[in-house]
This record gives sequence, C-alpha cells and structure tokens, in this order.
Amino acid sequence: MNTHNNKLVYPDLSYKIVGILFKVHNELGNKYQEKYYQRAIEVELKNQNIKYSKEIPVDLKYEKEKIGKYFLDFLIDDKVILEIKAIPRLRPRDFKQVLAYLKAMDFKLGIIANFRPERLTFHRVLNAN
Repeated sequence: MNTHNNKLVYPDLSYKIVGILFKVHNELGNKYQEKYYQRAIEVELKNQNIKYSKEIPVDLKYEKEKIGKYFLDFLIDDKVILEIKAIPRLRPRDFKQVLAYLKAMDFKLGIIANFRPERLTFHRVLNAN
C-alpha cells in the first residue's frame, strides 16, 4: 500500500474498498477485461450498501478552457476515486491519471487497482493540494 505520508485518509472507507477489490479478484482471478471487474465491483458496492457513482465525466482543461473529457471508473461515497486496470503492470502514467482526476475534482484520495497480476495490486494516491 502506498500512502505517501503517515496520515490515512478515509481509513474505514478505504478498508471496505480494498476488501471489495480482494473479494472480486479472489472470485474472478486475473484473466478478464477491465469492464468485468468494474461490473463485479459495482455488484459488491450495491451488496454492501456503499454509495457510488460510475463513469463520472471529468473535464480536461487547458488554460482554463475545456478541451475534452475523460471518465473516471468510480466515485465512492463522494470522497474516493477508484480507478480499475487490467494490464500487465501499472505505469507512471496510470498514477498521473488518477492524480489528474483528484486535482480536477478537488478530492483527497484515489485508489488504483490492477487486476491482471496473479496477486491484486493496489495503491493509494493522495492529492497534496
């Protein structure tokens, strides 16, 4: 787990989210496309009565002008951004993507999870602003 500092942001909610990620990975393994993990996570969020939104549009801006839009996978409890990947390994650009979401939406915590490795990998990404 990557915390970047000693203070845990939203520890109870983070624990629940990570538990869901492990449950889904344990059930499905590491062979599916990202969209199937997203669907399974959504089922678990519903089962655990955790408030969430999915595929949230985020404006991409340059010099304060909107130049495009991208979509984050989940916003959980209006606090935590959850980004799902199913790739051989996470790259620096994946972390930058989550940080860009956090900054664009002015949130503190993002979690990025990768379902492709044999063991689930996840990292906490903090917005220092």
